[in-house]
Amino acid sequence: MTYWMRRLRVALPWLAVAVLANAVVMLTLLPAAWITPQFARQTHGHVNLVNPSGSLWHGSATLMLAAGSDMSAATLLPGRIEWRTAFWPLFTGRVRMTMRHSEAMPDPITVDATLRSATITPGAMAVPASLLSGLGAPFNTLDLQGDVRLAWSDWRSFNQEAFGQLTVTLNDVSSRVSLVKPLGSYRLLFQAQGASSTLDLTTLKGPLMLTGNGTVSAASTSFRGTASAAPEARDNLAGLLNLLGRPSGPDTVALTFAH
Repeated sequence: MTYWMRRLRVALPWLAVAVLANAVVMLTLLPAAWITPQFARQTHGHVNLVNPSGSLWHGSATLMLAAGSDMSAATLLPGRIEWRTAFWPLFTGRVRMTMRHSEAMPDPITVDATLRSATITPGAMAVPASLLSGLGAPFNTLDLQGDVRLAWSDWRSFNQEAFGQLTVTLNDVSSRVSLVKPLGSYRLLFQAQGASSTLDLTTLKGPLMLTGNGTVSAASTSFRGTASAAPEARDNLAGLLNLLGRPSGPDTVALTFAH
């Protein structure tokens, strides 16, 4: 063994330690801006994290809803989404994050993900209905006001399949296109069942009655339902019903969507 080969053999372990230490430092200093574009990419620009601060390991950002690439009418949720990422699980190929929202979701949830699967612990979140206007039509036309509560069970995904339940409750909703206030309270149940999911819409109370169901899959989305008015509100809700769908009976319109 030559002199230089002996020197290299002695220095090699220290070189490996130096490389590993530099990698750890670089990972620790990764800015929060590194993770935020992932949300926009996965949701086709509808859900975005903007104004990030901190690092990948301990950071925060503001939640913004937008109509895809069109950011002109985007809406922001007051407060900040905050996260902490565990370091050591990365060495086993897992990303484990604890997330909360300073105002809308004070109780934290945990996201545990690998390359093929992800799990989100149960949680709940309350937001103003006006936030939905950022998603574009029909929400920007209706300009909804009221309270929206989202609650979900254990959410699990494996490759392209998802399993879990999401309940969206809209309480005392009103709209700028109707003089009737409130229009009512409604519940939308989203049940993920693998490669496809189901939607069920029901009315909890109110003069505007909405019902329907649909299916969601990677290939298509469809929804069929009806909207009708209570007898005492028929005249005042006639304009809104015409805006929502095509007449399908006395004081009833059909709600249809297919994509």
